[in-house]
Amino acid sequence: MATWKDSTPTMTEHQYDVIGGVDTHADTHTAVVIDEIGRMLGHRQFPTTVAGYRALLAWMSEHGPLRSVGIEGTGSYGVGLARYLRAQGVHLVEVDRPNRKMRRQRGESDPIDAEAAARAVLAGTATTTPKKQDAAPALTC
Repeated sequence: MATWKDSTPTMTEHQYDVIGGVDTHADTHTAVVIDEIGRMLGHRQFPTTVAGYRALLAWMSEHGPLRSVGIEGTGSYGVGLARYLRAQGVHLVEVDRPNRKMRRQRGESDPIDAEAAARAVLAGTATTTPKKQDAAPALTC
């Protein structure tokens, strides 16, 4: 007796690409992962160390194939993370910080800012590639 098997992928079989968003600060970075249809998959905080960058990338990648990461502050607090992710071959997008009026209206929240960064990448409203900063920033006295 012949049997027919449906090869159409079900929702549980399809792996969606994921997009990361990061709100950067001096000591910690808050990261969010959303999938390509906009569902929030999680948020977490990581230290601003190489071990923290490694853990952030591993955590994002656990959610599915990583399409892009939107980062606020790639020229300041996010420079180390941007340098690390670029070296790992991750597609980066620089995301502008929300304006002050918008931040006051919705309240200051690192996970909200990180999610906004990811959603800006998903929507295509953030498209700037961060400037390459291979050398360590100069220290000023």
